[in-house]
Amino acid sequence: MNVNYEEEGKVLRFEITEEIDHHWSEKIRRQADDEIERYIPKRVIFDFDKVTFMDSAGIGMLIGRYKVVKLIGGNLEMVNVKPSIRKIFEMSGLPKIMKIS
Repeated sequence: MNVNYEEEGKVLRFEITEEIDHHWSEKIRRQADDEIERYIPKRVIFDFDKVTFMDSAGIGMLIGRYKVVKLIGGNLEMVNVKPSIRKIFEMSGLPKIMKIS
């Protein structure tokens, strides 16, 4: 996973390059939490451009990061979401609480 931080606007961007299953979601969670704690961003973006698979562990990881980001007064969004992943998001209700584009 690649991580970029923009000082201006306090934007933290995670470019996920793995499938988000039980194994990878824990690694992503740890790294995301470390970077969120380090930068205290106002906006967190998860870029799904290279994600081809995600299961319920990924949904749980995203909801947990959403709660962490909200606690520090920020917003979380997901970008470059493929239709197959978007369908999983819609079935889980994520679009009701997070911005997905």
